[in-house]
Parts: sequence; structure tokens; C-alpha cells
Amino acid sequence: MTDAYIYDAIRTPRGKGRKDGSLHEVTSARLSAGMLNALKSRNNLEGHAVEDVIWGNVTQVKEAGGCLARTAVLLSELDQSIPGLAINRFCASGMEAVNLAANQIAGGAGDGYIAGGVEMMGRVPMGSDGAAIAVDPAIAMNTYFVPQGISADIIATEYGFSREEADQFAVASQQRAEKAWKEGRFDKSIVPVKDQNGLTILDHDEYMRPQTDMESLGGLKAAFKEMGEVMPGFDKIALMKYPHLERINHIHTAGNSSGIVDGAAGLLIGSKEFGEKLGLKPRARIRQTAKIGTDPTIMLTGPVPVTEKILADSGMAISDIDLFEVNEAFSSVVLRFMQAFGVDHDKVNVNGGSIAMGHPLGATGAMILGILLDEMERSDKEVGLATLCIASGMGAATIIERV
Repeated sequence: MTDAYIYDAIRTPRGKGRKDGSLHEVTSARLSAGMLNALKSRNNLEGHAVEDVIWGNVTQVKEAGGCLARTAVLLSELDQSIPGLAINRFCASGMEAVNLAANQIAGGAGDGYIAGGVEMMGRVPMGSDGAAIAVDPAIAMNTYFVPQGISADIIATEYGFSREEADQFAVASQQRAEKAWKEGRFDKSIVPVKDQNGLTILDHDEYMRPQTDMESLGGLKAAFKEMGEVMPGFDKIALMKYPHLERINHIHTAGNSSGIVDGAAGLLIGSKEFGEKLGLKPRARIRQTAKIGTDPTIMLTGPVPVTEKILADSGMAISDIDLFEVNEAFSSVVLRFMQAFGVDHDKVNVNGGSIAMGHPLGATGAMILGILLDEMERSDKEVGLATLCIASGMGAATIIERV
């Protein structure tokens, strides 16, 4: 099998995913093309330099539909001989794009790929694709479907996490993100977004709220309590699935859940020969990839079993991992990961996460891989693991090691 290496990893700053967000006037294709152009110029990619562009995006409708990956290639400065593949594994789409590229290389199907993802949540709202698992009664009833916020509260109830713990985790995310930006920890990877005239639209993650503290979070109402207890009454569905629970403890708020944002990220993946041909130095080897299906109702527990799987597949133990990036979809997701493995918070999301900076669904998996690699280099760590929970009950993970 051929080893796959990361040669470059970039991302846009994340803009607020609403009409007054700085990226609201930028389309999914244009933001994606900007990532492709940056990778091209940073790495001197000419002609048919890569086998394919594999691009994740979750809500594949309207301007984000129609094989967005190929649209982005044609809008970019890449050669038109490079094709494009749009994929969707919900929140792990960006990571799955990278993992798929790495495994294609390992199997001999090309020696270089661009992989990543995008989500313009302010332009193409989450859920606007009308996913069958949520709206088709024949599926939703059989799977005991509940929205993700209810799932996060089920995790909190099942594993004993309090509102105070969730809020403490959220405050830490905000503080860590602010520190990371002040110290320039993202400088290597951030590509500012510019308008048609070359003027900068956004050069920082604008969703961050560094003034957040326990008092301000304490004043927020539980975001999913009403939909759980009143209308449409999803708690009753959850309790049908998990009758050992007396009630669902609704601890998640807008302050301890991930933010709705716009953004894109891309990585350049290739074999050793690919880098030698272009005169590029590899930054890390993709040591192992994994994905798994999990309980579709509690839904967001995937980081635990997929981490168990990827460690077993690679012959590693949790103690072999120096740093972790666990997507902060909700506080309880990461709290459960740390509880399950006995991992100290000092090793997890050391530069903050999606609670502070936002979660652009199709891009986040690629973003956290780049953030992990940057931090491994900054803090001189050797091995890192990134993982995400996934809608409908799945998990994905990637282990990388510096070279």
C-alpha cells in the first residue's frame, strides 16, 4: 500500500451564517474555488496536477447542488482536465473527502488529490434538502428520529453531564479560540476571503464571543426543551427508545452548542512520489482512517466507537495519541469522548472549537485536520487524532503523524 501524505492544509475564516455575516454574498462555488486557487498558487500546481478534487458539502441543493466540486474546479484556475466529486457524510463530509483521497492513493488510484469541503449555511440553510430520514414517516418512525439537539441532551442525560459542565466547556472553547487567534496559531492556514476587487471581506473567525463567561451562559434558555417537552414532543420518542431514562435533561443552549457559520477548507494530499515530482515537503502521513455507524436516535456518540475502531485497526492505544480534535457539535459530545477514554481536556481542542468558531457542516472535518496539524507542529507533537459525530448515527476519524 502507498502512504498518503498531507502537503498543505488551508481554510477560510468562518463567517456568521446569516444575512449580516461577512460571507453572505459569497456563493458556495466561489468560496470553494478560492480554496482551490490558493492551493494551486501555494504549491505551484500546473496542468493535470492532481487526480481529482473531492469536496464535501452537506446541503446539496440549489447553488450548492449539481456536483459542486466540479463547478468549483471550472470556476477556479485549476486545469479543466481535473474532475470533481461531491460527497456527503453529513458533518464529516470534509474529513471523509480527505480520507477517501488518502485511500485512493493507498490503493494506487492516482498519486495526488485536493480534498476538503464547504458549507454556506447562511445561503443554503441546514435541512433545506428535505432529508428523508427526518421527513419520511416510514423511516423516521422506525429509527425513532429526533433532532440533533435532542440527541445531545440524551447524551447529557445518559452519561450524567450537567448544565454547569456544558457551560464550563463552552467558556473554555471561547477562551482557547481567542488565545489561539491572538497568538497567531492559525496564521499558516488562514486564507482571507476577498471580493471581486481584491478587497478583504473577512480575515478572522467572526462568530467568536470571547467575552463569554459562566454568568452570560447561565442566562440562556435551554434551546431544545420546548421541542422536547411541548411541541412536537420529541422527548416522548426518546423515552420510547430509552425507557430506563425517567426524563430528558435539557442542558444545551445556543452558548454551549456549535455555531451556524459559512466557511471552506482544503488539503493537498499525495504520495511521496507526488511531492518529489513537485518539489513539495510532506507535513504529515495519514496513518489510518475509519468510519462507523451508530445508534441513529442518540446519534452523536460516534466519536467513541469510531476511535475504538481506528485504534484497533492501527494497533494503537489511546495513550499513543498526543493531541485530539473532537468536533464541538455540542458540549456533551466532547464531554462524553473525554469521559469514555479518560483523556484530559489539556489534550483536546487546545485551540478551541466549533462552539467558539462555528461549524460549517461540510467543511469542518477538513478544518479540524488542518488545525490539528498546525498545532502538532507548533507544540512539537508527533501523533494526532481528529474525529466527528455525524447526523443519523455515524462517526469518522483520522490519525495523522508528523514526518
